[in-house]
Amino acid sequence: MWRKCRSIDMRWLKLSILLALLPSTTALAHVDAPPAPHDLWSAWTLDPFVTLSLAFVAVLYSIGLSRQWRRAGTGRGPKRWQAATFLGGMLALVLALVWPLDALGEALFTAHMAQHVLLVAVVPPLMVVGAPMAPLMRGLPAAWRRRLVGWGRQGWWRAAWRRLSAPGAAALLHGIALWAWHAPAAFQAALANEAVHIAEHASFLFTGLLFWWAIVRSGRVPELGFGVGILWMLVTVIHSGLLGALITFAPMPLYPAYANRAAAWGLTLLEDQQLAGLVMWVPGGMIYLVAGVALMAAWLKALERRAQRAPGLLR
Repeated sequence: MWRKCRSIDMRWLKLSILLALLPSTTALAHVDAPPAPHDLWSAWTLDPFVTLSLAFVAVLYSIGLSRQWRRAGTGRGPKRWQAATFLGGMLALVLALVWPLDALGEALFTAHMAQHVLLVAVVPPLMVVGAPMAPLMRGLPAAWRRRLVGWGRQGWWRAAWRRLSAPGAAALLHGIALWAWHAPAAFQAALANEAVHIAEHASFLFTGLLFWWAIVRSGRVPELGFGVGILWMLVTVIHSGLLGALITFAPMPLYPAYANRAAAWGLTLLEDQQLAGLVMWVPGGMIYLVAGVALMAAWLKALERRAQRAPGLLR
């Protein structure tokens, strides 16, 4: 029975790879003419690497989740709400990288900034809270899983990960990625070169996942606690808001590559830049702020539980 289920799982995995490769003949990524309003419904970026990666992760997660729930019972292990949260993160990735924001980002700085907000402040927390690592590992063949576990147990890797995933280090890397890639020279280079553009998005997603993972888990580290996570979340609210404000109130266009692109959408270059800055400043900042409030609530709840276990602690 197990061999039969495993063979079915592997067939689904191979099918996902084939399906993801199909768009390679019709890739629409970063065409010469930026999309106009009437192109909205056709503004798909069917990059084969992106679609392959998304399909692979989705099928791998589905296989692993079905294996865990088949063994432990549906909703045990990964909860239903965690699976739904991870699905939300995958859908947000589709919005950012497949339709419509990636293509619209060629015409509007505002759409490009919305894409960045999704990659740093929406997709990462949804995926981190969704706790996908166990299902993803379960979806792999047993030999691959053993090899990955073996690598993860090596001392150099554990030491490096412990340093990188500390809240301060993760917040610093996240902040560097935000500020460095929104510097006019780097941003213009990403618009002009697809390889640089991919590196930009990869750094946003990686540092975002690292930052949110460190913050969410800060309360589980006794010597740190939620206080450190709240501190670095506050720092991120301040510096990301400052970056958004600088872009919003800049007296001149900072990104001339968008010249004449926003006109089809009824915006001047400076108006488009101002809207983009507001997207980072307000919606982006609100996400970090709400997360900080949630951390504060979790911290107070943890203190209350500790006081209940040791009534004399707070006297």
